[in-house]
Amino acid sequence: MRMFGASQPSWARILTVALMGASTVRAVEMDIESADSIKKAAKQVATNMMAYYHGNKPGDNPGNLPDPYYWWEAGAMFNSLIDYWFYTGDDTWNDITIQGLLWQAGDTGAFMPNNQSKTEGNDDQAFWGFAAMSAAERNFPNPPSDKMGWLAMAQATFNTQAPRWDDSTCGGGLRWQIFTWNNGYTYKNTISTGGFFNLAARLAKYTGNTTYQEWADKAWDWTEEVGFMTPDYHFWDGASDLSNCTDINEIEWTYNNGVFLLGAANMWNVTSDPKWKTRVEKILESSSVFFSDNPKDVMFERACETVNTCMVDQRSFKGYLARWMAATTQLAPFSYDLIMPKLKASGQAAAQACNGGPDGVTCGLKWTEKKWDTTIDFGQQMAALEVIQANLITKVAAPVTSNDGGTSKGDPSAGGKPPQPTPDALSYRITTADRAGAGILTAMMMITLGGSAGWLIWD
Repeated sequence: MRMFGASQPSWARILTVALMGASTVRAVEMDIESADSIKKAAKQVATNMMAYYHGNKPGDNPGNLPDPYYWWEAGAMFNSLIDYWFYTGDDTWNDITIQGLLWQAGDTGAFMPNNQSKTEGNDDQAFWGFAAMSAAERNFPNPPSDKMGWLAMAQATFNTQAPRWDDSTCGGGLRWQIFTWNNGYTYKNTISTGGFFNLAARLAKYTGNTTYQEWADKAWDWTEEVGFMTPDYHFWDGASDLSNCTDINEIEWTYNNGVFLLGAANMWNVTSDPKWKTRVEKILESSSVFFSDNPKDVMFERACETVNTCMVDQRSFKGYLARWMAATTQLAPFSYDLIMPKLKASGQAAAQACNGGPDGVTCGLKWTEKKWDTTIDFGQQMAALEVIQANLITKVAAPVTSNDGGTSKGDPSAGGKPPQPTPDALSYRITTADRAGAGILTAMMMITLGGSAGWLIWD
């Protein structure tokens, strides 16, 4: 993810998108207690979201979103569409989803396409792995028989990330960036290790393989020991390994809370160990910082939303917390009463914020305002879809496993094929000066990020 230097979408672009998504229906009207009403609202919001996507059109690449949106957000979009199909039964976008995932998975299935080598980070890859994992867990229609299965893609993602566990600095963890030439290579961030933890825990649940469980334990323990997780379960953003991760960036994002929540719920479901029950409950307690008192229980991105500094990536983060909170209710049923009031209040408020733009159903960023805040953006459209459809979680079955109805083909050795040759432009030898330069760029990135959200340090 690129959390610095992100530009706002041009008004020409967003007007075009809004007009493409135009509907005769004005405003999203939803009764949070009616499944049919929720499904209708989700359809409206999803239709508007998909007006941004052209990857299925001639001349474009399946799985890519247009500027200014990054590659990882397309992976998140396909996950939202898998959930949309599962919640509603509407298969409108199934073919597009299958096409995009297969295209971006590549020959190894690990979501490491050559055209993303200049920007792809461990967190970016993880979001595509999440989509594949969700497809396996929800029995999404399988790819053609001659293609790799969804489970195998999730395993391939895990198998390429596990060797990147880096004990050389900070005692372990995953770096933000995969390749040494990318800005942020010297930064170890919570979402990268959290994504690895989340995927490992879900693979442990689906396959029953204890190796995944051991890796999930290791990722959790390191996050706690390095200080990215506080004793009361608040999750910070990360730190530079040039300081051995002692200069922790104490900013909280909704998706860090969510990614560990769902992983912990899976680990409790697998082990029945009381410590994981406690961890789920404590994460939910700490999540209260993301829900307003007035209006009650409505989610907001506290690090940037109240001061209007949310950048492109950050406008979608709330959606992932909503997605993972909903899934947690199925894996850790004791969490239901803590989660559902928040999903209901936030889902209703998000729908009320989807009454703007030329189409009348464009979703704003600030759900707490319960009306359109005059902003237009793909990420906030996706976030609104996630929290609205999450309220259908009580109407659907729990995730399947390989021993309980799962049909997805797996491959424990997936992702191990020889990598594609490195592009010539990227094959130069990394020198000490290059590493120093990367450190400077990371520092500059942190200054920029601090400018957008650094004012808010949890105390």
